Amino acid sequence: MPFKIGEVVQASTSQFQAECYELHGSPPFGSLVKTGDGLIDVYAVVYNAATTSIEPGRHPIARGRDEMAEEDIYRSNPQLAKLLRTEFEALVVGHREAGCLRHYLPPQPARIHGFVYVCEPDEVREFSRSFDFLRLLLDARVPASAEELVAACLRQASQAHQDPRTFLVSAAKEVVILLNGQLDSLNAILRRIKA
Repeated sequence: MPFKIGEVVQASTSQFQAECYELHGSPPFGSLVKTGDGLIDVYAVVYNAATTSIEPGRHPIARGRDEMAEEDIYRSNPQLAKLLRTEFEALVVGHREAGCLRHYLPPQPARIHGFVYVCEPDEVREFSRSFDFLRLLLDARVPASAEELVAACLRQASQAHQDPRTFLVSAAKEVVILLNGQLDSLNAILRRIKA
């Protein structure tokens, strides 16, 4: 059973924002997540996460002066779990409709209050057999650079493959083709995926 981490709270055809059920419970940067309504599953790559106050314009204040560990702050101030929230944003990179996996944008956005799941390794393997989704990541306008996002996504996906190195070599070859003539971006990604 996939691990449910939150719900969609804002959506467009190309991305969605989800609120996590657990404070600080965002999936890792670059990981593959999904949401769906039973007819269409929408796949997306996490590109940003934040923990903020639930009240706009109100910032958390430091509370740990007399505490020995960070966990002690939350133990001494149990209300914090209700006053803060963790959200993440994910870039849509594909969808599954009528059992067919597609590496392009779905016909409609994810549904508000749709459950969001971290994709299981077998689903990540299936999705990353094709690198057609990389163009969507490379063209994205996200807070982190597209190069950072692509590299993080490939590192995350490689962990689901039996031979991570072979997967990364194949991915690097595809990135070389996609970034033909863009040497700085290409080198940035290649340096980050070998780490």
